[in-house]
This record gives sequence, C-alpha cells and structure tokens, in this order.
Amino acid sequence: MKETINNSETCEDIKGDPASIVIFGGSGDLTLKKLIPSLFNLQKRNLLSENTYILGVGRTNLDSESYRELIKDALNKSNKEVNKLLEKIYYLNGDYTDKNLYQNLKIKMDELDEKHKTNYNRLFYFATPQIVYMDIIKKLGNNGMLKKTDTIFPKVIVEKPFGSDFNSSKRLDKELHNYLEEEQIFRIDHYLGKETVQNILMFRFANTIFEPIWNYKYIDHVQINVTEDLGIGSRAGYFENSGLLRDMFQNHMLQLLALVGMEPPAQLDAESVRDEKYKLLKSVRPLKVEDINKKIIKGQYIEGTINGEKVKAYRDEKNVDPNSQRETYVAAKMYIDNWRWSGVPFYLRSGKRLKLKNSQISIHFKEVPFSIFSKNKLKPHKNILTLNIQPNEGFSLNLQAKQPGSKLCLNDLNMDFRYSEFFDFDPPEAYERLFLDVILDDQTLFVRSDAMETSWEIIDEILQEWDNNPDILHFYKSGSWGPDISEGLFNEDNWVNPGE
Repeated sequence: MKETINNSETCEDIKGDPASIVIFGGSGDLTLKKLIPSLFNLQKRNLLSENTYILGVGRTNLDSESYRELIKDALNKSNKEVNKLLEKIYYLNGDYTDKNLYQNLKIKMDELDEKHKTNYNRLFYFATPQIVYMDIIKKLGNNGMLKKTDTIFPKVIVEKPFGSDFNSSKRLDKELHNYLEEEQIFRIDHYLGKETVQNILMFRFANTIFEPIWNYKYIDHVQINVTEDLGIGSRAGYFENSGLLRDMFQNHMLQLLALVGMEPPAQLDAESVRDEKYKLLKSVRPLKVEDINKKIIKGQYIEGTINGEKVKAYRDEKNVDPNSQRETYVAAKMYIDNWRWSGVPFYLRSGKRLKLKNSQISIHFKEVPFSIFSKNKLKPHKNILTLNIQPNEGFSLNLQAKQPGSKLCLNDLNMDFRYSEFFDFDPPEAYERLFLDVILDDQTLFVRSDAMETSWEIIDEILQEWDNNPDILHFYKSGSWGPDISEGLFNEDNWVNPGE
C-alpha cells in the first residue's frame, strides 16, 4: 500500500511570470522535438502565463503562418490547447550574421511585448550550433537587447557544449560577460532537469539512513553509466568536431559526479548548491599524462547488430571521415581528493551504439567487515544502491536475504521504486522544468561559470593527449557494451550492465 503526504502548499509548481521567449534555431530539430513540446506541456499544466509569447528566429525561409503549421505538425495534434499555443507563436527569418536581423528583432519584440504585456521578461534561447553563439551574443549586445535595467531583465539560455575546449569556453564566457551578468546566464544541461537527478539531493540530504554512510568508510566504488543504442544519425557534422568526451563527459557526466559526491549545501538555494558542486569538481584528481590512456578508454563502434538489426560502423556513417579517429565511447576511472571520498574510485562510462539505452548511477557498498557465514560457505554480495535516471526513473536497493526453505541460503533481494508506478502522473520532461526555472529566475539546476571552467580543466588534459596520440583507439561491436579493455579499469568488480 502506498502512502503519500499532501504537501499541496509546498509541492505545487509555481506558474511562470509573463515572458518573451525568443528561440534562435526556431525551425531546428531541438526546437521542434523538445522545446516547443515542453512549452506546450507547460501550457497544458497551466504553468505558462497567458501573456507569454514565443518568437522563433531562424534561417529557414518561413513566415509566422507557415511556422505555426510546422509546429502543429511537430506536435502532431489539433485541438483547442494547440490553437491556444499557436496564437502566441511568431517567426522571424534572417541570417545570424546579419545586423539587420537584430534591428528587425528589436522592433518585433517591442511590438509583441506591448501586445502581450510581458513586462519585458525576455529569454533568448540559443538552440543553434555553438559556432554561431558569438555572432548572436555580440549582435544582441550591440543592439542593447541584453542590457539589464529596472524594467527589463534579459536572460540568455546556452545549450551545451559550452565551447570546444578550455580556451574556447573562456572566450565564450568572456563574450557573455561583456554584455551580461552571471545571474542572466543560464547554461542548460537537460540531464539536470530529470526527476531522478534532482532527487539525488533529496535522497542524500533528507534521509539520515544514507548520509552517514555516504563516504569512503562504507562505499567501495561508484559507477555512472549513460549509454545509448543509437548511432550518430544525422549529427555527423557536429560529432566529427566534438566527439563523445566533449559531448557527454564535460557536462552530463561530470555534473552527475558532482551531485553524487558534493557536500551538503548550507541551504537549498541556487548559490549554495552550485558552490558545493564547484568545490567537488575542484577536488577531482588531475590525471598525469602517463596515466591518461590507462584510466581513460577511447572507443569507436564498428558494425554489429542491435535489436536484431544490422547497423553500420561509425566510419561508414554519412559525412564521417572513413579514417576518423573520433571517439564514440569513453570509460574513465577517476578519484576525488577530499576527506569524504579518499581512495574511492568513480567509474564513468558513456557510449553510442551500445546494447541498451540507459542512464543510471550505482553506489557499490563495501563487503561486510566479517562474515559469520563463511563456515556455511556463503559469501554475501555487496549491497548496491542504483539511481535510475532513464528510461525507468526511480531507485533500487540490492540487499541480502535468506532464501525460503530449510537450508541456509542467501539470495539477492531488490527493493524497487518507480516514479510511474508510485505517482499518478508521469514526471515532466526535463526541458519543462528547466524552462520554468529560467522564467522564475531559479539557477539551481544550471551550470555556473566557475564549474564550467573547472570541468574543461579536467577534460582538457585528455583532449591534448589524444591530439598528440590520435591512433589510441579501441574498436567495439555495435550492440556490445564497449571495448573489452574497459573492464581492465576495475580491480575486482565489473561494469553494471542494465538488463543483465
């Protein structure tokens, strides 16, 4: 029997203030597949103000009417709710490098802000390739559209990756700060909007049974897995320049590491939480050059079979260099040099064309210090706490229990919790939560400048070593769990593979 506590006063979502939402890349995949559906869902949940409007900006030659038709097709619905959203949607066509676009944008926004009574709460979402970020920032800034005043509070939402290495991220950050204060910058990592990721803080700091044992005395190691069964699809142009280390590790993986390992914040506000995440990332042990290729495994998928279907190798994908050394898989062994995590290894793994799509964090506790079952030839397994991020959001705890019967036999017992089974509604999409947080000026789940810089410092040494030795690449079959050599990162254990 499940029991819930009615916290209607504290647990109800707050409705967003009126806002002007400008999406650069308004006709792109991210906008049509993620951003617009998230805004639509916020409207259905009555969390999007009636005075909010959405202005798509893009290079595709559309007008507002044809843009609305495009969005209607993307939502694949036709009802009053859709029509209500379409009434608030507009489009502006132009080239991001053309200063005339921004002059027209300013005129258009002044007109729409007056029409919709938005109180000049302006959001500029960069859903574009990062190569055009600089152009957009400079031209918005030079047109006075990013200046904060007593009545106007512009905000910029930047999609990861935030730069391509330490130096480029610094240049991007400097450009942002030329026109914006840190409180106006929202560096979005959609993984941080997932319900289970947010719940890590609650799980750790609201339960006394876990926090006392969340340290080197009781935890043997931690595994963070973010795996995908898909290949690169149509993203070859981006992926050939980026690779998985930049695409996943510098942001998603290190942010998950920070949430699992951070110290308790002084209070649950944006700056306190982000202070502790930054401190944790500063404590990640730098890798020596000679250790990089021992503790960081770089892989690339070759042809194989997934779900009974043959798939091609990465080098055979459209628009990929047939001799490409770009990594589609990374496994790493890292340490955090502080009191709490002294000597505890953190294993991070992410890759494409692996056996299953899954994201989870597993906390592996140490063996019992002395087993009373040794004379019975029984060896208790380690307890494992698993935080499932996707696809089945929830938690599970592996315990040892006696198997029913006259003999003394130990068995693994899993205690499972799933959001979809416990609550009467599905968790909102990550972008829904993040959009609402930006509208409400809550930066808790967004990446701060110092944490971004530290993440790049961690990754930069690896990138430089790979540039110096591009041939260090381990191939793995599509549909497998990656290169066999990645198992060598462990002393005794192995990767926890979902479904096995």
